[in-house]
Amino acid sequence: MSSKSDSTPPTAGTGNAMAMAVLNAIQNPVVMVDEAGLMVFANWEAEAFFGASASHLARYKISSFIPFGSPLLALIDQVRERRAPVNEYRVDLSSPRLGQDKLVDIYVAPVPSEPGSVVVVFQERSMADKIDRQLTHRAAARSVTGLASMLAHEIKNPLSGIRGAAQLLEQSVEDDDRALTRLICDETDRIVSLVDRMEVFSDERPVDRLPINIHSVLDHVKAIAKAGFARNIKITELYDPSLPAVFANRDQLIQVFLNLVKNAAEALSDTPEAEIVLTTAYRPGIRLSVAGTREKISLPLEFCVIDNGPGVPADLLPHLFDPFITTKTNGSGLGLALVAKIIGDHGGIIECDSQNHKTIFRVLMPASKDITLDDAISPNATGPSR
Repeated sequence: MSSKSDSTPPTAGTGNAMAMAVLNAIQNPVVMVDEAGLMVFANWEAEAFFGASASHLARYKISSFIPFGSPLLALIDQVRERRAPVNEYRVDLSSPRLGQDKLVDIYVAPVPSEPGSVVVVFQERSMADKIDRQLTHRAAARSVTGLASMLAHEIKNPLSGIRGAAQLLEQSVEDDDRALTRLICDETDRIVSLVDRMEVFSDERPVDRLPINIHSVLDHVKAIAKAGFARNIKITELYDPSLPAVFANRDQLIQVFLNLVKNAAEALSDTPEAEIVLTTAYRPGIRLSVAGTREKISLPLEFCVIDNGPGVPADLLPHLFDPFITTKTNGSGLGLALVAKIIGDHGGIIECDSQNHKTIFRVLMPASKDITLDDAISPNATGPSR
């Protein structure tokens, strides 16, 4: 006597729904192109990538959405002919329809059950580049950490002796020579100040973090800026009031954004109608490892400092967060390196996009789980407000 299993095999409809759910969960644009070149399937990320719904995309050939002469079309033909998958890296799909800086890695594979059809997966280079930059910034911070420890021990003590000797000489030399002893003291003080700034990089203590209302931080930074270095610059706020709290150290966040706003103000010194824009938004974040743990978190909170200045020189842009890189005549080049270290210690990333009349410093950080801005630490509170 045969017995039936209690479990019921999934129907074709259930399988299709599950496949759709899986494809829509993928954070890369995925499309299926049929033999005629029509995009008969597109997941949610592909809809966002092409700026159109799946039903709209299905009515047009993929050639209608990509630049004329794009190597993607040749890749699709190659896969159809060889019936084997192909990868192509750093393909430029920039166009008025798709937008600028659309640099992608492409994976094209045949669909065995649908002759002539292929699946195309796009990996936006911006995501890979963010990870590369994040690792570079952390490595740069570590190199400064070792240098700071060495300088603090090997330089500050001799400098104290030099300064003391100069002060003793100042009491016995004639008035004409006192300017030289004063110069020695001033220069030793300047070097000590530089070493003190570098010592911050050698602080490896865990960051004390709490749920923080980012808007209270930015309001505080704006108040400081308007009272001093940015008193003649228009500062505009474009905030998302529904943001969750950021899990961070309030004082360090103030240090980060004060540095970014001050840099923006200095870049606008010769710009008519100078303006700084502070923005906050919720974005689908990439996943990165938190420093010192195996945990991976998403970075959905985006905070930007935007200015309409002349922009960052193209040759400087890839190295902007490296130590000792600066465009300022008397700058030390440690400000942005310290910003990158602080953001990295928080498990976030910082990047810069710059062109003429628009420079964006973008900070991506983790949210504090299940805590809204209403529950976050306010400027004068000692704990979450209720």
